[in-house]
Amino acid sequence: MLTLSNVVTHYGHSQVLNGINLTIKEGQVATLLGRNGMGKTTTINSIMGILPKTSGAVEFDGQNTTRWPSHRVAKLGLGLVPEGRQIFPNLNVHENLIATARQHAQRGQIWDAERVYALFPELAARKSSMGNLLSGGEQQMLAIARALMTNPKLLILDEATEGLAPLIRKKIWASLELIKADGMSILIVDKNLKDLLQIADQHNIIHKGVVVWSGSSSELEEASDIRSQYLGV
Repeated sequence: MLTLSNVVTHYGHSQVLNGINLTIKEGQVATLLGRNGMGKTTTINSIMGILPKTSGAVEFDGQNTTRWPSHRVAKLGLGLVPEGRQIFPNLNVHENLIATARQHAQRGQIWDAERVYALFPELAARKSSMGNLLSGGEQQMLAIARALMTNPKLLILDEATEGLAPLIRKKIWASLELIKADGMSILIVDKNLKDLLQIADQHNIIHKGVVVWSGSSSELEEASDIRSQYLGV
């Protein structure tokens, strides 16, 4: 579904991605792991077309999207839950959901307001509340729900549960399990390795802008040297 081939990306004169290779299959839940500053968010921004690629190629759903602008990439079926949530603070919950809603022709049930409210009843109870009045956990639920309302083929979450209380993190992971069970492909950046090992099919560790290790949850659990070297756990 998604392939990055030798992607190089710069921030100004600083090279951040150094020929990254990454593959995500349809229906797969994959992670992008690594310490801070290793290029995880840059990889996501390169996939989404937010940052231009210096060289290399990005292919999504059979299309070469390397030089596409971000709005065109998103319309192809990529849904982003960005770091920091970036909800619309001056719109209420329901307005946030419908502002970018889009329905693709796809298999299975579509994601609409009724369905995301069923997934996140906390949002249903606050549908008239302004975005800036929501708690951090509610904002993260809203960011996920808003991405689902675009009916993506691939859902990307950058720091899925960062800074959230344990009960809220548990709710987020449970919702991602349900989304996975629905057959959606997911790419997750997060630091909660215990939860990631439960949900993900494939893990990719990035170090200095290159994927240095890939494997399954069982392989990562056994690779204590890899975890210690690149993740500090």
